[in-house]
Amino acid sequence: MDDARVDDLVVIAHQIGRSPRGVDGVARRCRFGCPQAVAVHPVVDGSPFPTLYWLTCPYLREAVSALESDGWVSRLEDALCRNDRLRTAFERAQQAYREQRAARLSAGDRQRLLDRGMLEGFLAKGIGGVADFGRVKCLHAHVAHALVGENPIGDLVLAHLGTRECEAKRMICSALV
Repeated sequence: MDDARVDDLVVIAHQIGRSPRGVDGVARRCRFGCPQAVAVHPVVDGSPFPTLYWLTCPYLREAVSALESDGWVSRLEDALCRNDRLRTAFERAQQAYREQRAARLSAGDRQRLLDRGMLEGFLAKGIGGVADFGRVKCLHAHVAHALVGENPIGDLVLAHLGTRECEAKRMICSALV
């Protein structure tokens, strides 16, 4: 993970349409050097944040949104029910994600969540804040996680898309760099 530079934060703000909050760094860049996914602190402004990795790339966000609109969340949940290997790999990814989130909590974060009665529930949740690991809440979160680590749902989405970034002649973020 790279530290987020000031120019990265400007690009990210344009990519997502608002000022980013809680960014710990750039977790993945495209070949043009633009952020594709950022690492987000597990507690932002004193509240739990359900996503450790946030997909910022406009090309991928648009493509993944189209798949969500086309019913891919349900299809992938059905695949998890039918495919034992996929479900086992998905559960491993969820567990690794939970461990990463726990490791990134500061002592102060832990205490604040504990004081609010939220620590145990927060640490039990997986990617996108789900408690039921048979559910796929947000393909964007899974794709961001797959760009950074192992996530079989994100990998299936990326494999279907075929390409992970825009073409040089149609570089979406070129005006932002």
